[in-house]
Amino acid sequence: MMNAPHEPRLARIAAMIADPARSRMLSYLLSGHCASAGELARAVSVSAPTASGHLAKLLDAGLVACEPRGRHRYYRLADAEVAHALEALALLAERGTHKQAWAAPARQRLRLARRCYGHLAGTLGVALFDTLLARGCLQPQRDGFALTDGGQAWLQALGCVPRPPRRGARFAYACLDWSERRDHLAGTLAQDLLEHFVAQGWLRAAAGDPPPRSLVLTPAGTQRLLPLLDTAQQA
Repeated sequence: MMNAPHEPRLARIAAMIADPARSRMLSYLLSGHCASAGELARAVSVSAPTASGHLAKLLDAGLVACEPRGRHRYYRLADAEVAHALEALALLAERGTHKQAWAAPARQRLRLARRCYGHLAGTLGVALFDTLLARGCLQPQRDGFALTDGGQAWLQALGCVPRPPRRGARFAYACLDWSERRDHLAGTLAQDLLEHFVAQGWLRAAAGDPPPRSLVLTPAGTQRLLPLLDTAQQA
């Protein structure tokens, strides 16, 4: 029996993600960082040849990309669409257990602040997006949001100079948050904001966190970042 010609071709991608080792590799890369095959092998507890085999399949499926750097090769998620698809699957997988899962103390750090393909996610990520909307910093447009004059002034006061919108990259748009089930901000503006927060010492990578996703709010961040976020204390 032939498949209907216009049905989505889900089976191949589903098979790629269904393998436990490959799904853990993809989750590891959700931070937006690049990783070597050896790092990924250690992260998911497989041998180097096994990791290389999995990465070859993920490359062939278009889920990851490879960046040669000198004698080494580093892997990252292929693009933001892959990251968003993985987050959506995580949301679906936790239907019915979401509240209990995120109430666990071991996941509280991940819930507060984490990297999602280079931008800020979690409670603080949602608070940041809420603040930008509430203060009129963002203006809706066809493919997401543009900065208003007030948004430019808010960023200048923050000391953050975002890259201008560029062709082929989305500047600012909503991304459904895995832990909060509400939108946080994605796009190059969100990436620039997170880089600024880290450079200011307001957020830092969690020490000893194998997937480099969790972020820690520092004392300086409590003093300088939280007061900027209208809803952070209520989230």
